[in-house]
Amino acid sequence: MQKTVTIPFMLMGILFNVCLIASNLLETKVIQVGGITATAGLMVFPISYIINDCIAEVWGYKKARLIIWSGFAMNFLVVAFAQLAIMLPGAPFWEGEEGFNFVFGMAPRIVFASLCAFLVGSFINAYVMSKMKIASNGKNFSARAVISTLLGESADSLIFFPIAFAGIIPANELLIMIGTQAFLKSAYEVLILPVTIRVVKYIKKIENTDVYDTNISYNILKVKDI
Repeated sequence: MQKTVTIPFMLMGILFNVCLIASNLLETKVIQVGGITATAGLMVFPISYIINDCIAEVWGYKKARLIIWSGFAMNFLVVAFAQLAIMLPGAPFWEGEEGFNFVFGMAPRIVFASLCAFLVGSFINAYVMSKMKIASNGKNFSARAVISTLLGESADSLIFFPIAFAGIIPANELLIMIGTQAFLKSAYEVLILPVTIRVVKYIKKIENTDVYDTNISYNILKVKDI
């Protein structure tokens, strides 16, 4: 298997990282629409799972593993820069210190929760996609995408909310948010599935590749094995 990356793969990776970083920052805001309580990160985060599905389907688990770990690393970099900015003294005339510190001051806890949940959820998603593709001989992409996302998103929500908001949001609200987020993120996948299918078909065509993960290691630490 070739150990190079192509332009479509690179662009997918960039978008994946941007969505993950943006969602972590947006998670600091809790929103309520039509009686449904969720975090603003809901707007962006499911896109990372859709990209994960595309990468696992087209390029295989090894490339998905590489992208997952790159997202993990980039988030730490953003948090490090944010904490440095917080430590630097603000200008006397600047009035945004409180708001800035609220968003980025929460970032370490939010990012820790998000990354723990992200790693578990994303690797479950990629693993299920990979195994189901082999078992189905590449058929039923829609079912594979939905099932893998449902499992991954459920694990993500079960891990993220208790770590990120325990002690801040009442326990009953946390339970509601866990169920709501898992459902809405999976529903997001279903709604955008027609687009995902077209993107996957298009990439397979221009890349002339359709990887089946036979005889590979699913060890999440083998990042160099691409």
